[in-house]
Amino acid sequence: MSTEFNRYEKARIIGARALQLSYGAPVLVETGRTEPYLIAAEEYDAGVLPFTVRREGK
Repeated sequence: MSTEFNRYEKARIIGARALQLSYGAPVLVETGRTEPYLIAAEEYDAGVLPFTVRREGK
C-alpha cells in the first residue's frame, strides 16, 4: 500500500482530522499549537493518522 497522497486527498484527510479535533478527539502528537487545522497537519506530517484512501479501480 502506498502512503503517498495527492493534494486533494491530503486536504481531505487533514480537514477530517481537524474536525475530529475540534469536537474533542485526543491529540496524537506532542504540540504547543491550539488550532485544530495546525495540529492535524502536524499529525499528518508525523504519519500517525489512521486514515486510508480507497481509490476506484485499484
